[in-house]
Amino acid sequence: MEEPSQEMMFKLQMFDQQIKQLQQQLEAVAQGIAEMTGLSAGLDELVGKTGKEIFAPIGRGIFAKAKLESEELNVDVGGGNFVQKSIPDTKKIIEVQIKKLEDVKRELEDGLQKIGEEFNKTIMEVQAGEEKGEEGKEKGKEGEGKGKKIDELV
Repeated sequence: MEEPSQEMMFKLQMFDQQIKQLQQQLEAVAQGIAEMTGLSAGLDELVGKTGKEIFAPIGRGIFAKAKLESEELNVDVGGGNFVQKSIPDTKKIIEVQIKKLEDVKRELEDGLQKIGEEFNKTIMEVQAGEEKGEEGKEKGKEGEGKGKKIDELV
């Protein structure tokens, strides 16, 4: 059996690395979509709770009891800039972000599919090369046998 060329092995390793990288990115995007969806659902729970106590998250698993004074939220719009937004306006912003993440997810999935196809094509080339190598060896053996028979006849 003929060994795949170093070039083919390198190609396969590159495809493998790219596939792993895209899978990691897909996981991160999926996690972002889940977090944003959860955030949107959490905002629904604030509607009509003005003046009531809530648990406000401070960090990982840490909450503070707080009294909701208003349904106006301070939203980070980037660069440390905050603007006041209503819950419905904030949910619209979140929906736009979710749609952008879903677009990125589709792009990553398309890229993953294309790389997968190239990976499979390269594997087929390697297998075709191995089969040709085996056929060549078989023909060589047949030729050797014929050559010996001819030598014996002469």
